[in-house]
Order: sequence, then C-alpha cells, then structure tokens
Amino acid sequence: MTTGIPSYMRWLPGKTTSTIVRCEFLARGMVDGFISGRHRSPKKGFSVEFAEHRQYVPGDDLRNLDWRVLARKDRHYIKQYVEETNLRATILLDCSGSMDYRGEHAAEFDGRKLSKLEYGKYMAAALTYLLIGQQDGVGYVQFDNKIRDFLPPKARASQVRFVLDLLEKAEPGGESAIAPIFDEIAERIPHRGVVIIISDLFDTLEPLLKALHHFKFRRHEVIVLHTMAEEELTFPFDSFMHIQDLESPTELQFDPKSIRAHYLENVNAFIDALKGGCSQMQADYVPINTKVPFEKALSDYLAKRRTGVG
Repeated sequence: MTTGIPSYMRWLPGKTTSTIVRCEFLARGMVDGFISGRHRSPKKGFSVEFAEHRQYVPGDDLRNLDWRVLARKDRHYIKQYVEETNLRATILLDCSGSMDYRGEHAAEFDGRKLSKLEYGKYMAAALTYLLIGQQDGVGYVQFDNKIRDFLPPKARASQVRFVLDLLEKAEPGGESAIAPIFDEIAERIPHRGVVIIISDLFDTLEPLLKALHHFKFRRHEVIVLHTMAEEELTFPFDSFMHIQDLESPTELQFDPKSIRAHYLENVNAFIDALKGGCSQMQADYVPINTKVPFEKALSDYLAKRRTGVG
C-alpha cells in the first residue's frame, strides 16, 4: 500500500522540521543578495543602516536628499544606506566511500544506526529547509573524487524538493579528492555567500587548508561541519581486527592495541591543525560526532552562532 509521499521526504521528517523551525541562520559577514532579508550586503542602496553621503545627480530620488546638509552648505547630497539582503548558501556534501562508515555508537533514526553519509543527508536537508524558510538562496553540491551534482543557489520553495531528490539518489562513491574538488567548486560559485561543508575531510592537511582558503579568497563565509563517528575519534577497539578500506579494495588485519596510541595522536593532531587553520581564516569549525542526534548537533551549533558563544 502506498502513502503517496515521495521517498525523498524521508530526509526531512516532521521531528526535524519542528526542531529547525525554531532556529535562525544569520550571515556573519557581507553577502550578495537580490531580495530583502536579514543579512548585510556590500551594495549601497536606500534601506536601513546609514553608510555615507554622495553628491546628488539628476534622476536621484529627492526623498533621499539630506536636507540638513542642504541647509548648512547649500549643496545637494544623497544619503546612502547599507542594504539588508538575503544570502546565498551552498551546501557541500561529501559522498566518498569513507562517509559510508556506520559506527556502533552512531545515533539511530527509524530504528537503524546512521552512517556518516546518512547523517550528513539529514543535516543538509534540515539546513535547506531552514534557509529556504528564511527566503535565502540554497545551492547544493555532491562530490567524491569529482563533482557528482551541482545545483546553483535558488531561493524558491521548490528548491527544497530538488535538494531532497538529490539526497535520495546520493550513494557512497569512491575515493575522496577533497582539495581539488573544493578549488573547482570555489570557481563555480559566482557570488559571495556562505559555503557549508559536510564531510569527514579525509585528505592531506596542507592541500585541504589551501582549498578552504580558496573559498575565503572568493569572499565566502565558510562553515566546516566536520562529521566523524565516535569510533574514529576514540578508537575503542580491543580484539584482533579485519577491516576493509571503504575507498579501495585494501584489507588489513591487525591488533588495535598496538596502534591505538599512534592512531589517536595522528587523528588529534589533524583535528587540532584543521581547527587552527579554520580559526586563522575566520571559518567556523564545528566538530560533529555521529553519536549525537543530528537535530541536536545542528540546533546547538545554530544557537551558539546566534549568540556568538563558542
């Protein structure tokens, strides 16, 4: 028996919409936009916040004349204001093989533990719903070792359906090649806005940080939702293991006790360097552990962002 509800709607359950509707997303810096909203734009228009004067030219709206300046100096000057405008956000979802990892400690949804990719899909859907509800533009990119889908930012309600449909079709792919993909994406986003990255960021650190800098060079605000499983962060394994690399045919057998200290040292050093690099470029670094329900992880971050705490 069919309910008539499209399968892609599973990525936006009622619990998510009821949680996210209480949240708000505001850009921290300047953004380019095209309709009235809540975000600051670099374009000078005639809106809310005074910016500067400029000399009157024929055709200007006389309602914007500064009559006080005219009275004092007998000169005609126009008052210019900083526009408030909507933002364009582009959500980048890593669909490489490593994102298919499903930890034993992962949060459950509908009775099953979520892989990192499934967890990321729910976050992408929730962010899309939130931003479109604010009349902001949302774009969406799926990638592994190449760009699989690229949906330019739009502020229309139908964009939610388009993003959900791509989420439904997304499957874990091959090896990740994050740095060159980010460079390509940075060149394909035409206007400054917000870039939201959902990924485990399994790549070489130096090229990865350079690629993140590329977004900043293009004047985007960058948010890194660094999504990892509890097991990847704590390596709690005790018994002899046989593992399969999710991005290659490689299989390994080893005693986890013999490598735990070295593994944790390297993982923590990578996270610290990534966090430090993001701080240096004024990007938000948000550690996401898939053992935490995705609604809570996302709403906690948005609350901290709104209040400026954390």
